[in-house]
Amino acid sequence: MSSEEKRQALKAKIEAAEKRNEERSLGEMAKEATDKATDFVKEHPFATLAGVAVVGLAIGAMTRPGRRAGQQVGRKASSLASYATELGLAYASGMMATAGNVAEAGKDKLEDFGDALNDNAGALRRQAAYKSGNAAAAARGFTREAGKKAGRSIRDLRNRAGK
Repeated sequence: MSSEEKRQALKAKIEAAEKRNEERSLGEMAKEATDKATDFVKEHPFATLAGVAVVGLAIGAMTRPGRRAGQQVGRKASSLASYATELGLAYASGMMATAGNVAEAGKDKLEDFGDALNDNAGALRRQAAYKSGNAAAAARGFTREAGKKAGRSIRDLRNRAGK
């Protein structure tokens, strides 16, 4: 289908729609508009409420009592926001204090652990010193006994050789 043919088909559709619109009565158009609005409200209730609220605020802002009411609501909303901010700050402060307490408890645990390690290391050092002292004493005793035996053996050998 060429572009000219498409254009002609589109014109025909537009003319048919205009003819149908002319034939419809105002009552039919109102009923159709009502049905469409009802369907929209059923499908989108929150959007409808938001729209009504915006229209109500716009109309209220155009009247003197509406402006006064808006100022009062604004003041109340401001004070509510400040209360919410204070609550948030108090909550954050409490969380920071809790975090500080947890950090302090962790530090205390690390100190205790370090002290326990130091105590154990001292005990191990004392045991090692004791055992090395015992080993040194045993080695000295062994050396002394070996020296005595060697000396006696040499003396015995000299005595046998000298005879």
